[in-house]
Amino acid sequence: MLTAAICGDVFTSPPVDSILAGIRAVTGPMGCLLIVMNYTGDRFNFGLAAEQAKSEGYKIEMVIVGDDCALPPRRGIVGRRGLAGTILVHKVAGAAAAGGLSLADVAAEAKRASEMVGTMGVALSVCTLPGQVTSDRLGPGKIELGLGIHGEPGAAVADLQPVDVVVTHVLNQILSSETQYVPITRGCRVVLMINGLGGTPIMELMIASGKAVPKLQLEHGLAVDRVYTGSFMTSLDMAGFSMSIMKADKKILQHLDAPTKAPYWPVGVDGDRPPAKIPVPIPPSRLTKSDEVLSRPQELNRQGFILEAAIEAAANAVISLRDNLNGWDSKVGDGDCGSTMFRGATAILEDMKKYYPLNDAAETVNEIGSSMRKVMGGTSGIIYDIFCKAAYTKLKESSSSLMTAKQWADALEASIAAVSKYGGASAGYRTLLDALIPASKVLQEQRLNAGDDSITAFVLSSEAAQNGAESTIHMQAQAGRSSYVPVEILASVPDPGAMAAAAWYRAAALAVKQKLQAS
Repeated sequence: MLTAAICGDVFTSPPVDSILAGIRAVTGPMGCLLIVMNYTGDRFNFGLAAEQAKSEGYKIEMVIVGDDCALPPRRGIVGRRGLAGTILVHKVAGAAAAGGLSLADVAAEAKRASEMVGTMGVALSVCTLPGQVTSDRLGPGKIELGLGIHGEPGAAVADLQPVDVVVTHVLNQILSSETQYVPITRGCRVVLMINGLGGTPIMELMIASGKAVPKLQLEHGLAVDRVYTGSFMTSLDMAGFSMSIMKADKKILQHLDAPTKAPYWPVGVDGDRPPAKIPVPIPPSRLTKSDEVLSRPQELNRQGFILEAAIEAAANAVISLRDNLNGWDSKVGDGDCGSTMFRGATAILEDMKKYYPLNDAAETVNEIGSSMRKVMGGTSGIIYDIFCKAAYTKLKESSSSLMTAKQWADALEASIAAVSKYGGASAGYRTLLDALIPASKVLQEQRLNAGDDSITAFVLSSEAAQNGAESTIHMQAQAGRSSYVPVEILASVPDPGAMAAAAWYRAAALAVKQKLQAS
């Protein structure tokens, strides 16, 4: 890559004397190529330094890079700005120089590469200049499209959009057949660079990368030979990214693949790489009964109506508790309990409209577990899937699809046993079981076996679940991430998982009571 980089003050071109010092420090008998981004100050300062160096006897060539695709086609002498695509030009030129090419040939390779690449940036925030207050020009819920790297405003301001929409717009802009910023048409091979602007986590850059590759392949008909994702050319702490697309051929790929000791180049080794493959969507699949896809009955029986009401109330209770759960979990866990449970609850409500065979209680419980596992991920999704699978197995012991209160209570007991078996937790461990175990005990020992009516038993057991969840504030965690948290912090909040379980359990109990009393 580069032998030297000349730095100026923040967002200003380096002075001539600094550039001259760099030229003198590294230039050998083969000469020196200056790669300059297309900004007026840079062109003047590097140009004057180049002339001074030539007068001192140095061989100097200069290549100007203007890869910006956000501005209209060139008007006047200004031209397109230099952006992150310049990094790819650096790599091509550096590899050509390392390969022993003459200065003229290295300059030709760099110029050719600069004509093959286009870039466009998107910002979600304004960068902060050292010692200054951050500008508020970009209001809430807005993004800037087509910005440079010096904190200047973008070409346009738009409403915040999903990454899929933003990526589509950026790719269409770069590859526009009307403006013809780059000589790339269907059937070409390309290189993609996703560049973070300084304040964007690599995970979010990978999301943009994951959206861009299939769009290039499937919508634009391009073969994506290389993908580089990282923060290569930043704008201080700006949140956002730029995309660069370079037309690739065998020579350019050889230069990009050539080994380099540049510490942040993402591919620094020799070797062929397998071509990117066109993604094939995974066909949707669901758990089935007798290999037939389950579906919602056209008409619900009495049990189906009650079950639907209970599920809907339970899911909505979790949805309404999302922020509280996240708040508690931010102190004793990783801060996403509410969001995770929210995903599960919304999936349940969606799937219930189409798939749940509500007249068959066992199969419905099984489907609830499937819905949660599908979207929740991590430990929570597995725990609830195990919970539902155990209940399903217990309920299936009955030959009838209509369940008694005692069968539901036995199913809850079986579910608790399964979660305890595989997770290792039991009463007092500060988990969701601290809500469910007291509820189960009320059902089994004090209510149903004593002859109380099932509605009263269910409601009383939900009160026990709530009390059990709230009591976790006094417990020392012995399972999950909370077990790593100091006792004094644990004593400030209840266990989020237990509170979530108590919320859906109590909501279901009250919904069943209301439904039965109304019928």
